[in-house]
Amino acid sequence: MSSDSTKFGFGGVLIALGIVFGDIGTSPLYVFQAITGGKNFEPTIVLGGLSAIIWTLLLIATIKYIYFALNADNHGEGGIFALFALLKKKKMKWIIYPALIGCATLMADGFLTPAISISSAVEGLKNINPNIPVLPIVVGIVIALFFIQQFGTQLIGKAFGPVMVIWFILLAALGIMNIGDQLPTLLKAFNPMYAVHLITDSERGFWILGSVFLCTTGAEALYSDLGHCGKKNIRFSWGIVGVVLIIHYFGQAAICLRGEVRPNTSVFYSMINVEYLPYVVVLATIATVIASQALITGVFTLINEAIKLKLWTNMKVKFPTNHKGQIYIPFINYLLMFGCLGVVFYFRESSAMEHAYGLAITINMVMTSILLGLLLTKKYPTFRYFYIGIIGVLLFVETLFLASSLGKFKDGGFVTFGIALLLFILLYHYYKAKELRKSISEYISMKKVIPLLNAVSSDTTIPYESTNL
Repeated sequence: MSSDSTKFGFGGVLIALGIVFGDIGTSPLYVFQAITGGKNFEPTIVLGGLSAIIWTLLLIATIKYIYFALNADNHGEGGIFALFALLKKKKMKWIIYPALIGCATLMADGFLTPAISISSAVEGLKNINPNIPVLPIVVGIVIALFFIQQFGTQLIGKAFGPVMVIWFILLAALGIMNIGDQLPTLLKAFNPMYAVHLITDSERGFWILGSVFLCTTGAEALYSDLGHCGKKNIRFSWGIVGVVLIIHYFGQAAICLRGEVRPNTSVFYSMINVEYLPYVVVLATIATVIASQALITGVFTLINEAIKLKLWTNMKVKFPTNHKGQIYIPFINYLLMFGCLGVVFYFRESSAMEHAYGLAITINMVMTSILLGLLLTKKYPTFRYFYIGIIGVLLFVETLFLASSLGKFKDGGFVTFGIALLLFILLYHYYKAKELRKSISEYISMKKVIPLLNAVSSDTTIPYESTNL
């Protein structure tokens, strides 16, 4: 099977934009809003938050996932189970635990990502008319999103790709138009010490890191979607998307420093003139639908890998296109849909979802780093100390994010943590049941069976229609 979606070229890049970068590309809708709370625009918070965003995108999205993780593919497939499959040959039994934890947390995040992304965009309608009922619109969009999964990511990518091109052009334009006279100040954010000062000098700086982390929540799905789009297409696309995101975050930081955020309006929507708001809300809503696509296809890949590795029960897996990397699993699709709807009805607003968002996926990223570091040191023993240093830095940063995100537990993080824990228990017990069955099963060598088969074959007294021989 082959497909143009994994070949490097304009079509492949367009599909990658439509499938892979929706989640990380729509994070500007809520990241700065979460960092500042929509009202705390002190320079320490704004510049520190901007610096933390820049270095998070560089260290986690670029170095960890784009540079290292995309090379760790298992026959073209990515994701934490691809790492597990590669390490399984090393006969280290304990690696099953980070793999199962990573799977459970990514699936749990799949319940929340569509909910917060779509809600944060649709809520822009309240800036036009406060009486517009947002909840029914969000529910309708979520149902439609999961319905179209059955048609395959190639069709979806071709439809979504052009929309995401327009979205990223808008993000870049908004960033450039709003930077203004703040550029010299904003350039200071490339100094990582501003991120350090955010933690040390601000009263709530450490806990703000949990909000900063939202800027890179789509990175894990980026790795999981490797089989859908291809390594070269993803890397080339990120070269554009990463620059666009930083330019846009510069614009958001600029209006925060100038105090131009409108009352009862998010930081993102404050960048836009009121007369253009309806058009941007529609585009943002479509972009967030696409954002959810990255994680959904990533979960499909993850479960398919789990089935192949016999870590998940057999399910119907469909291949909607002529490329084996593009898959659709009906049961998982509708499980995610009902879980996502449950999150929407429970939290009702994106601001409430922010408290739950990020905790599960942070745990996932830590597990991925552990397995990735192990793979690199085993694969390249000569450079093992170099890789230990790189992964050590990444684990330190991700552990800080995890510790910061734990503050979200009582405010809503317990929802995704509870879902992840339940999924881990199911995965673990299925794995242990398979191990138990294997331990009490007796396998006979074919050398002993062949003489019996030959004897049966030559016995003319046995009727041809006999069964259970």
